[in-house]
Amino acid sequence: MTDTLAEMRTRLSSLNPLSLDILDESAAHAGHAGARSGGGHYRMRIASASFEGLGTVARHRAVYTALGDLMQNAIHALTIVATSPSENTPESAP
Repeated sequence: MTDTLAEMRTRLSSLNPLSLDILDESAAHAGHAGARSGGGHYRMRIASASFEGLGTVARHRAVYTALGDLMQNAIHALTIVATSPSENTPESAP
């Protein structure tokens, strides 16, 4: 696990995730401007009771807030699927 992935997991623990899967897709973007500057490309699936009743934008904002300054340099691109326990089904996988 890269340092960025470990740090992402640590910071996202503030959302008390019931499940958290993060895939580093950076290798598929080699040569991309963001990759050259050191920012990685990630795909995330997170389920948390804190997302219950929130819309997609509010859920993504919660993730961005938890990740903080990682979004400024260590993360260039992030695809998020954020669900609540009542929506957490296999069909919602990215």
